[in-house]
Amino acid sequence: MTTDGKQLHHFVFGGELKDLDGTEFRDLNKIDFVGIFPDYQSAVTAWRSKAQATVDNAHMRYFVVHLHRLLDPGKEPK
Repeated sequence: MTTDGKQLHHFVFGGELKDLDGTEFRDLNKIDFVGIFPDYQSAVTAWRSKAQATVDNAHMRYFVVHLHRLLDPGKEPK
């Protein structure tokens, strides 16, 4: 999603969790930094690809972070 032609950056990363109910990683040195994407849809496409590729490991989780909200928390897209 873009607003007025501006990029709304999203970050995709993942790794193996210590506990299925948490978000603490087993080994921070093994975090998979997938990338930064210019919009939500392309980030979700990358997330889905990584999540499907690791479906056999129940402890693997990938996340989409809305970087644009962290960089400018006072402004939400219209």
